[in-house]
Amino acid sequence: MKAQWLAAAASGALFGVGLAISGMTKPAVILGFLDVAGAWNPALLFVLIGAVATTVIAFRFVLRQGKPLFDTRFHLSLAQQIDAPLLLGAAIFGIGWGLAGFCPGPALVALAAGAPLALVFVVAMLAGSQVQRYFATRAKIR
Repeated sequence: MKAQWLAAAASGALFGVGLAISGMTKPAVILGFLDVAGAWNPALLFVLIGAVATTVIAFRFVLRQGKPLFDTRFHLSLAQQIDAPLLLGAAIFGIGWGLAGFCPGPALVALAAGAPLALVFVVAMLAGSQVQRYFATRAKIR
């Protein structure tokens, strides 16, 4: 169990360092990418291309292992369809990302670096998570 936590912490730290180095923790970089009619900044595009390329290449090798190093199985989503909750969640995520210039990972890294706007975002993100959990629980009860 201790090895799982160490692997998770190391992975999270590596991810955070990558976000910081690439500038993805700065809302201006994200908002600059979304400003296609103004001062467009392609930095996010290069980060996305790198992430997709890494995933396409590495995912095949990782899944051939049969199971993760520190767990008994891979935990992959079994969802096969696009439904209303998925579309609504994606829309809310996109709107929040476009308004704030943060998504959860970069916001947590920026919060750890002491960015005041990240604190506001993370508090709102946690509140939104609780609201979603509340409504999801109510929907299951009915």
